[in-house]
Amino acid sequence: MGAAQCGINAQKLFRLLLLPALAAVAELRTSQDDDFFGELPEFFPSDPPEPLPRFLLEPRDAYIVKNKPVNLYCKASPATQIYFKCNSEWVHQKEHTTEEYVDDTTDLIVREVSIEITRQQVEELFGPEDYWCQCVAWSSSGTTKSHKSYVRIAYLRKTFEQEPLGKEVSVEQEVLLQCRPPEGIPLAEVEWLRNEEVIDPEEDQNFYLTIDYNLIIKQARLSDTANYTCVAKNIVARRRSTTATVIVYVNGGWSSWMEWTSCNSRCGRGYQKRTRTCTNPTPINGGAFCDGQSVQKVACTTMCPVDGGWTEWSRWSTCGTDCMHWRWRECTAPAPKTGGKDCHGPVLDSKNCTDGLCMQSLFYQISKEQKGRTDFGYSSAPSSDDIALYVAVAVAVIVCLAILLVVIMFVYRKNHHDFSSDIRDSAALNGAFQPVSVKTSRPDNHLLAVQPDLTAAAARYRGPMYALRDISDKIPMTNSPLLDPLPSLKINVLNPSCSVTPQGGSTDLASKLSPQLTESLLGNEAHNLKNQNPTPQLEPSCSALGSFNILGGHLSILNSGVSLLVPAGAIPPGRAYEVYVTVHRRDHMRLPLEGSQTLLSPVVSCGPPGALLTRPMVLTIHHCAEPNMEDWILQLKSMSAEGTWEDVVVLGAESITTPCYVQLDPHACHVVTEHLGTYCLVGQSVNKSASRRLKLAIFAPAVCASLEYTIRVYCLHDTQDGLKEVIQLERQMGGQLVDEPKTLLFKDSTYNLRLSVHDIPHSLWRSKLLTKYQEIPFHQIWSGCQRNLHCTFTLERFSLVTTELVCKFCVRQVEGEGQIFQIQSTLSEELRPLDVEPEASATSLMGPTAFRIPLTIRQKICSSLDAPNNRGNDWRLLAHKLNLDGYLNYFATKSSPTGVILDLWEAQNFPEGNLGSLAAALEEMGRHETVVSLAREMKC
Repeated sequence: MGAAQCGINAQKLFRLLLLPALAAVAELRTSQDDDFFGELPEFFPSDPPEPLPRFLLEPRDAYIVKNKPVNLYCKASPATQIYFKCNSEWVHQKEHTTEEYVDDTTDLIVREVSIEITRQQVEELFGPEDYWCQCVAWSSSGTTKSHKSYVRIAYLRKTFEQEPLGKEVSVEQEVLLQCRPPEGIPLAEVEWLRNEEVIDPEEDQNFYLTIDYNLIIKQARLSDTANYTCVAKNIVARRRSTTATVIVYVNGGWSSWMEWTSCNSRCGRGYQKRTRTCTNPTPINGGAFCDGQSVQKVACTTMCPVDGGWTEWSRWSTCGTDCMHWRWRECTAPAPKTGGKDCHGPVLDSKNCTDGLCMQSLFYQISKEQKGRTDFGYSSAPSSDDIALYVAVAVAVIVCLAILLVVIMFVYRKNHHDFSSDIRDSAALNGAFQPVSVKTSRPDNHLLAVQPDLTAAAARYRGPMYALRDISDKIPMTNSPLLDPLPSLKINVLNPSCSVTPQGGSTDLASKLSPQLTESLLGNEAHNLKNQNPTPQLEPSCSALGSFNILGGHLSILNSGVSLLVPAGAIPPGRAYEVYVTVHRRDHMRLPLEGSQTLLSPVVSCGPPGALLTRPMVLTIHHCAEPNMEDWILQLKSMSAEGTWEDVVVLGAESITTPCYVQLDPHACHVVTEHLGTYCLVGQSVNKSASRRLKLAIFAPAVCASLEYTIRVYCLHDTQDGLKEVIQLERQMGGQLVDEPKTLLFKDSTYNLRLSVHDIPHSLWRSKLLTKYQEIPFHQIWSGCQRNLHCTFTLERFSLVTTELVCKFCVRQVEGEGQIFQIQSTLSEELRPLDVEPEASATSLMGPTAFRIPLTIRQKICSSLDAPNNRGNDWRLLAHKLNLDGYLNYFATKSSPTGVILDLWEAQNFPEGNLGSLAAALEEMGRHETVVSLAREMKC
């Protein structure tokens, strides 16, 4: 009690004494400061506020592998305190590991904290949410929270939800291997192994990994035969699926038949056989063996061998000076045949004819009769048998000559039954055009003046015009009067329906024709047309028909690239033919193909078949091959009368027996032939670089009243007739082109043609195609036998109000070239019409107007170039200059090689016929006079 009272008194004393003293001192110091600083301001500025903490490192998601704990890290600046909160509960301060330092650049305090999470802590949590932790940092300005980081227990199940299954597929087939990895945390990564090697789709683009871990082999190859394994792995474990074995097999194919063996029987009936092997290709990996027989046998009969036999000995000859006489025999009873043995023994036999009593000429004089004997003992004087033999031989020779003369007269009358020429100048037989007299058989015939046909005259005399003269006598063209008008040729004509009397001058042939002759040539020759085969039923849209005579002409099918040149003089005089050319569009006319063969042109017929021609015609057909002879074996095929297809010529392998000549241009082939019939061009690829041109065309309906809008994409031969046929078909269906047709090079790579539509406005349209693209198989395109090949795409608009469609179509060969079409179509208006050349009024030209080279100039060129010369400046050089020298031996077999070359040039340059190129070739050859004549013609 006394102590407490004493304390209270001390406090009171302190207040009374000490506090006034402190107040006095403070007042004194204040007065001094006022004197030094002057008057103080009313307010003092405060220190800048401290910013909120900013996390430099936030905790990340973590996985507990087996029983290993994980650490979570957190770093913030500026921060006075940092703590972790896990599952909404604060982690005890003792469980934190803290580090603190000052950042040199910002001079702010950086605090870093970490905690450890064990598997037991995670497993003890019950609830819908995973175990999570969050970092909270303090500063004087407030707090900042990090994002939540989750801690999970990692695992990977042992069993795959779906494992791949082994397959057996044929080569080039698509393969799908499915795989669903086991359940795990984190999700497992999947990779595929082929024979324990990892598959990388970037290195081998034939493999493709889908988003759901499946493996796709786009086109199976033999090298893809292997064991495939699906591997799933995460941070916990690595699991392997069962191995799936993929076997890529190749079905066998027959090789070509071998040659027939010889008959197995040397005498009588037997058999011969031929074999083939299942090696094209050979079955591989269990592929199917070839279906059919590997051996074919046919019966055969071999003539039995006949051994030779001797005839009877002849009579002994008279005794000779050597006291010997002879006899002989022949091995002709019978003669040895079919491998029989020859006769055995001597042919001659001799013996002493005096029984050993003969004395040689040393003891006897040789009589005159003995001097006349030969060394063999034969008498030089003919016997009665010899005289009879000589008479018989002479009679036989006379009879044979008489028969030969009768045959010659018969053939001559048959070939000249329409004419009786009275040639009064023998120079005409030597090929010169000298005046000869021509008189008609009836006085009422009309005589007309026409220029003679040089090549027809050459054919009539059965040989070249210079055949009876020496080449050394020929005068060079530059110094000769060959450019002067040819002399007239007068012929006595007995046929009143075609009486033509050519007379001199270089006047145009057409100007010399009278109306009577034209009517006679084209209208009064029914007796010739009756003998022809009847004209078949022709389709007007792909056929052309015309009546032609000796004047010739040109027949063409509009917009098809098919035409027929009838040269002047090709049809015999006095005859007229109903000539036609047609393109076959029916499938039964398509020829069967084998192996890698492909049809490169339409099937074209020209007629009348079997017509007698004095000069070859030229048939022009468009083709769709890229003419690189290193990549192709090109064949011209024709249909026989029995309806079977036969090889006519293999380009580059022509021989002297080749019946026609084929000139191959980049887009057309010209067939020079004397046999009218059915032809087509077929190609067989030599390597994978061989390519053919496709014409791509897109059609759509001109009017669309429904929601659906159908678009058809055609893949055609790149020929004029192929596009023409489709346009005619689409017009009947109410379709029109929506973009310009384009050309695509399609290679023999066995890859399909893929078609797809892109950039469809999905807010207005939708595609009804269930897949991303459509494909046309390779073999359907390469064979070329399926007409009007196309794919259909159906688009649907959501409302009839939508009248515009803008999209793209992509057409490409897999692993090859492609084309893209920009489609801009307005449904309420007509689509853009086809941009084609206007159709001509006629399909046939007859007479001289059908040819670009005037008749007079043509005759001068032929007469000057047909004769070969030592310099080679003849028709061979002309063929070389015009690039028509593929096989010169064909032209050499014709009566006028130059005429055939000019016919081919006319067909090749129809209808423009630029005479400038021909003039340039003649100028290079040194034929200046002919060039001057051509220049005058071009000016006219």
